[in-house]
Amino acid sequence: MKFDTAYCLSLDEKLSIYDVRDLNFDETAAFDSDKDSFLCPNDDCRAAFAAGNVLGTFNGKNVNYLRTPHFKNLPSTRHIEGCRYASHKATAGETEDGREENFPSEFVLTRRQYERKAAIQGATDVIPQAPAKEPSRISNTSHSASETTPDKTSVFAHPVECYVSNIDNKDKLKGMPLKIAEQTATYWAFFKKIEYLQDNKGLIYWGRIKAIKDYTSSFRIDFEKKVWLDKKPYSVNVYLNKKLIENYRKRKAFLEQIKAAVDSERPLYCFFYGVTPELKQVPSKKNPEQTFGVFSADIQNLDHLLIREAPGLEEK
Repeated sequence: MKFDTAYCLSLDEKLSIYDVRDLNFDETAAFDSDKDSFLCPNDDCRAAFAAGNVLGTFNGKNVNYLRTPHFKNLPSTRHIEGCRYASHKATAGETEDGREENFPSEFVLTRRQYERKAAIQGATDVIPQAPAKEPSRISNTSHSASETTPDKTSVFAHPVECYVSNIDNKDKLKGMPLKIAEQTATYWAFFKKIEYLQDNKGLIYWGRIKAIKDYTSSFRIDFEKKVWLDKKPYSVNVYLNKKLIENYRKRKAFLEQIKAAVDSERPLYCFFYGVTPELKQVPSKKNPEQTFGVFSADIQNLDHLLIREAPGLEEK
């Protein structure tokens, strides 16, 4: 069974797998999911076993991924009877559905903050843990909101994965609500193809990448599709300032990703939020006295930009 949320022992908090990925790449955070322990998000179930009764992670540390990240039961993972996470323990050759089922209803623009749990005095890297108890039954198999996926996320990759992995289910995307800042719409309405960026501002724009140019002070991402205005086609691009990248908390992971994308021959897509490309007149390289129109924007927040493969979007 795959699920999106687990209890993180070192942070004493329930995290989504996207929180875990974000922390893994954050150079300002002392965090490594391979050295941490993730336990069942069901409070009663977790309390019934010792801290060694852990879950596994899938795609928790891969910079690029195609299959949906998640927590999963290991062959050794135990649950109390009635725990909703007990079914479908991992077995040899098990395959996982690549669809993200946990839709956050709000994308929060302020990054989530964490406080590491204090260690026991006189011990080294020991986290307080309730003593193991005998497994018990729970009469009510329903689950509380505290053990399910958080209704909000500050990790951009989470709503993007919801959209990409469910792109073949338009009705579901049209039925799932999403709030960003003061704007509320459905997932289907919030994600806007780059060629239709004039329809509305404040959306998540996306499109297939035509090329990524590596300049002295910036990267430029060119999109394949053009915007039509007054019966004329205009190219669309976004710029990533290298100083912004240099000061980014996930600098190493981001540079690894974008440098691989520059040389990649595989179809890649760019998703971004927070800026809307506007029509600008730029000088021609061949004749600087002449200008041409292009829809362009400078990315302001790298946390709200994502470059990834997304095979399901090919024909959409």
